[in-house]
Amino acid sequence: MTTIYPPETVGFDGERLAQVDRVAQRYVDEGMIAGAVTLVARNGRLVHLNAIGQQDVASQTPMQTDTLFRIYSMTKPITSVAVMMLWEQGKIRLTDPITRFLPQFEEAMVYAGRGFYTDLERQPTIQDLLRHTSGLSYADFENPPFDDEFPKSDLMFSERDLSLAEFMDELAMLPYVYQPGTQWRYSLATDVLGRIVEVASGQTLADFFHSRIFAPLGMHDTFFHVPAAKRDRLATLYMATEQHPMILAPARISDRFFNGRFYGGGGGLVSTASDYLQFAELVRQKGSHNGVRLLGRKTVEYMTQNHLHPDLLPMVLGEPMPGFGFGLGFSVVLDPAQTAVVNSVGNHGWGGWASTNFWVDPQEQLIGMVMTQLIPNGTFTLSGDFRTAVYQALVD
Repeated sequence: MTTIYPPETVGFDGERLAQVDRVAQRYVDEGMIAGAVTLVARNGRLVHLNAIGQQDVASQTPMQTDTLFRIYSMTKPITSVAVMMLWEQGKIRLTDPITRFLPQFEEAMVYAGRGFYTDLERQPTIQDLLRHTSGLSYADFENPPFDDEFPKSDLMFSERDLSLAEFMDELAMLPYVYQPGTQWRYSLATDVLGRIVEVASGQTLADFFHSRIFAPLGMHDTFFHVPAAKRDRLATLYMATEQHPMILAPARISDRFFNGRFYGGGGGLVSTASDYLQFAELVRQKGSHNGVRLLGRKTVEYMTQNHLHPDLLPMVLGEPMPGFGFGLGFSVVLDPAQTAVVNSVGNHGWGGWASTNFWVDPQEQLIGMVMTQLIPNGTFTLSGDFRTAVYQALVD
């Protein structure tokens, strides 16, 4: 049974921390989300874990603290940790071109406008993939001319059951969107990293995650495909449209987490708040948790510092992200005053497409997490409002 400590034991005002529940309840009451699970921990002590609203609106199934969520891009930090585990073992170098592991990318060129291409000035490296400066992009993501010309770039939601290796073969036939190292652009780079983990380790990404990360950390509810016995715990996926703030997401998107051959290192995992806390604690404790060390302290510190040149800032993810930089798999707060929400310098974390979000505050030794299932991320300001509710309750 999960132990939840009194908030006052780690410097929170318990009455003020109740604002977290009020924020989540308001989003449910106003029909913006079906439900949410919120979590707060400090100094290794869990002080808040609560479920608000419904896991499924049609059946009136209540949200539970052990509800499973499609965490989408919160998979990326886990894949990045896997890469750095192999880096520590000498199997990967950050300066390695991706073609060392994926030679099918050798002939790729750079898109320079409709019908025009240019040669690569250099091959993207592992570091480029980790910090999203590789030249790759996402389909339908700030690049409509490219997407119009290359409809195959919408590989993420293809109804074909591609393996990760087959996915790479198809991706390698597309041009890069920009010269590596010259822009920050959110992309399929972490899916490429997932395949590199497979090649470098000799294991499938699912097997590597399970044997090297999930099992050691006790993450028994985190996987690419939800076991049949646990599917009743999976929250329904909703989406916001211009006509309606919350409707059922198409099955081709929501049902990808039941079976198939694709292990998406960029967005393929399902998890619970309590399970993901184990990973977040690994990061907070700089590579060690539950008596197991997966990474060295300096490695985690290196991952969670900014790796972007000032010329690449501010990052743009739909909208500019002033005050943020990016490390190796994590966003990093550089200037809290510019972020428009309460933050500490050095905060690191990331979110997922279905509005899940987590962060680690190394100054306050704090972890915050909110889990819900509404695509796209950023439809509402839940994660920012949640963060405000957490920090306003911190009194010591």
